[in-house]
Amino acid sequence: MKRAALILFWVHLLALSYGTWAQAPQQQTPQAPEQRTPEQQAPHEEELPWYLHWGVEEGPGSDNPRGTTNLGMPLNAPLSPVSQHVSWGLGVNAGAGYNFNRRHALVGEFMWNWLYPTNQTLRPIQIALHTNKVSGHGNLFAFTGGYKLELRGKAVGTYFIGGGGWYYRTASLSRPVPDGTTIGCVPAWVYWGYDCSSGIVVSDLTEVHSNASALGVNGGMGLTFRVGVAPYRMYVESRYHFAPTKNITTQFLTVSWGIRY
Repeated sequence: MKRAALILFWVHLLALSYGTWAQAPQQQTPQAPEQRTPEQQAPHEEELPWYLHWGVEEGPGSDNPRGTTNLGMPLNAPLSPVSQHVSWGLGVNAGAGYNFNRRHALVGEFMWNWLYPTNQTLRPIQIALHTNKVSGHGNLFAFTGGYKLELRGKAVGTYFIGGGGWYYRTASLSRPVPDGTTIGCVPAWVYWGYDCSSGIVVSDLTEVHSNASALGVNGGMGLTFRVGVAPYRMYVESRYHFAPTKNITTQFLTVSWGIRY
């Protein structure tokens, strides 16, 4: 799944880049301002921050589409307490929504991250099994929706986005601990899916995995950069996510980059 998602991401970027390059030589006579509809007219320069005043020549394509989509690659940096168990993650996010006008939009998004465990959370299992040949991994899935406020210049733009949705986190180990092994309980065992009783790990699992889900919230901001024909833009975004999942709260920052329409 991880390899397929990454391949899909790069194929999408290459396809969009080729499409914009192929259309670049075409020229159209710009419409006079009085001939444009209100939706086609960009905000006046004084309405935008100074760093969005950098312009590009008008070209084919509309920079005010009714629909909006995005495809990107998020790098996940976990925050405490889940940072004790996962170090970082890499994955794919995709979204689609509706632009009410040039500034206001509602967006629905899906995000998947592959989570890499820390040595701290693997070490108790390795000690119990008397071997270092134990591995584990996790996944984070998020289905969210939110509101986006965008300040879009001709070449550069910025936006703020926030909302909420459903977060689902999984974790699995490559090997279980033999049933009957007496082990003191620490948070790492709970993360991998073991239960504890009177401070002792209940080691009766034949397959070690855990999952936790909860409704959560997110918020952040990003920058966009016009590439080729409007409305294609590259974007870089930073966002905070929080979900009060059982036992261990899911909390992290993502830095994403990709293509936005």
